[in-house]
Amino acid sequence: MSQDQMGSMAGLKPQEVAFWLGKAVEWGQTESPDTQRDTCLHLGPLRAFLQLLLTHIHTQSSTTETMRTIPFVGQFLGRLCWDPYVTADAGSRSLLLQSLWSLYSEEPHNAVERKANQWIRNLLCQLATEEDSATHMLVKHMGLPPKEYSVKVLRKMVLLLVEEVGESCSSLADPNPRCSCDSVLAASVACVPLVTCPETAPLIGALLQRPVTCDKAALSQDFLDAVSSAYSRKCVSLEAQAVVSLWCHNLASLEGAVMSLLDSVLSNPASTLHNLENTITHSLLPKACSQQSSIFLIVNDIFRSMLVQVEGNQTLLSLVHTFTLCFLRELAALQPQECVSLKAFFPHTPQSLLAPLLTHPSEMAQEVWPEHLAWITASLQRLTEEEEEEEGNRGQCGVFEAWFLLVQCADWLEVASQLLVSARLQACGPLLWLLTFYHHPTNRGHHRIQQLVAAREVWDHLRSLFLLSAPPLPADRLQSLAGLMSAVPQQPSLDSLLVVSLLVNFAVFSHNPLSGAREIVRMVVQQSGLVREAVCVLDVVELRLNRERASSSLTDRVKPRTRALRGTLTHMAQHDTHTLTAQHDTDTQPLWQRWDTHTAVPGCSTNQTL
Repeated sequence: MSQDQMGSMAGLKPQEVAFWLGKAVEWGQTESPDTQRDTCLHLGPLRAFLQLLLTHIHTQSSTTETMRTIPFVGQFLGRLCWDPYVTADAGSRSLLLQSLWSLYSEEPHNAVERKANQWIRNLLCQLATEEDSATHMLVKHMGLPPKEYSVKVLRKMVLLLVEEVGESCSSLADPNPRCSCDSVLAASVACVPLVTCPETAPLIGALLQRPVTCDKAALSQDFLDAVSSAYSRKCVSLEAQAVVSLWCHNLASLEGAVMSLLDSVLSNPASTLHNLENTITHSLLPKACSQQSSIFLIVNDIFRSMLVQVEGNQTLLSLVHTFTLCFLRELAALQPQECVSLKAFFPHTPQSLLAPLLTHPSEMAQEVWPEHLAWITASLQRLTEEEEEEEGNRGQCGVFEAWFLLVQCADWLEVASQLLVSARLQACGPLLWLLTFYHHPTNRGHHRIQQLVAAREVWDHLRSLFLLSAPPLPADRLQSLAGLMSAVPQQPSLDSLLVVSLLVNFAVFSHNPLSGAREIVRMVVQQSGLVREAVCVLDVVELRLNRERASSSLTDRVKPRTRALRGTLTHMAQHDTHTLTAQHDTDTQPLWQRWDTHTAVPGCSTNQTL
């Protein structure tokens, strides 16, 4: 290197540069005890020189500019990185790493920068997994097992990287100095082969959670893909906030997490609702949704697509409802300054329905439930009437979004079913309309009227049966009720789950003697073959009562009834295993064959981006 080139480096004296270049060559040629002693003696001055070198690198606008002004930098850093007595020193190692990160080009513009990036990746791997003979000799001299030494080196590298990544970007007045965020990409690239190492978890978390202060702080896509793959395979343990940040960075990872939740729930429909809530909570998706409205919108898009493709799947409906409960619980736990408007989470929902439906029944007095439900029903009726008057997709989208919110807030449907047990004739109309709309949202005009007539017929049968205080039970009404619950070729036919829901609620909340209620349930469910559906409805009723902490008088009266009904249904289910298995296959197998993440509700713009 010429004197002119040396003189062009501000702060670096030519004689000093020549001295350290000579030392780097000398130390790399022999491994004698004299060389080791000489290296150790010069570590302090070497650190000072490396700091000057790093400062000069930061003043350059690009790696190409750095290579032009400091042509020896690659050879010099490379020799030092291969010297185990230099890299064993924490200070020297840190400065070497920082110099390498600063030389890494986020977007290489020429062959020099591309070659430099590849060279830096190799050196970083070398620093993390040193296994040359000199290292072995040093480790043996220190009395450390090689594996323990490598782990300690890796941990030290991780600590240094975490500290470097944690430094925030500052606005630079001089356009020539390079942004400190350049090291973020280099650190993420260096982390790719190490994502499954437990020691690198703090670095992965720091990279994922680092605020994106400028466009140079982007993470390597290879890094995001590697972390996403490792997390989905449970090969890396991440803190909750790191997982949320991963989903913000990587849409494919988020979609994979939602699909994994759907798979775990829908492949085991016999799982109780208590287990369902635990499964959803442990997925961390509700927490992520409460912190990022964009994540909530994407999760809801997937749920919408599934509901459209698999109409009437009770397990899926329960999943959407329970997920929303978990999400609202996480949202309520946030600090006020962290919250955003509910409209940001439900931009397509008719705003007049948002607050009434999202208000949980336990948050208001039971005396106002009928009035509240009447208002909700009237609002939905107006919406459906407007849809029938409008042509095109706009009206359909509004009604679908209202129905989807009703699915998410299905506690009000359970309240409606409970109130129908004691409702008077003039008060049952709005409640039956609400249940009919929930189970048959796509019906219009005379079809909806016919469904409402059929629902009222079911309600009349149930009232007559559960008003009886003594046997015998009228066989004609039992047979008629079972027929309404069975799949028949009539069009339009009433959803059997609506009938089962009313039946179970009458059995639980009516004042009919328990023995009579059990007999009615046994006979009707046995004839219709809907044992699993009845058990599911009973689970929903019990779970809602536990959540709402119903009055002690109601609890004391209802608990023995639910316990006895469960015993009856469990006994029946033991003789219906074959039917349950066939139903399980019917519910789940076609679901994945038809899955498409880009399916959307016709007329609704639901494609969201993070």
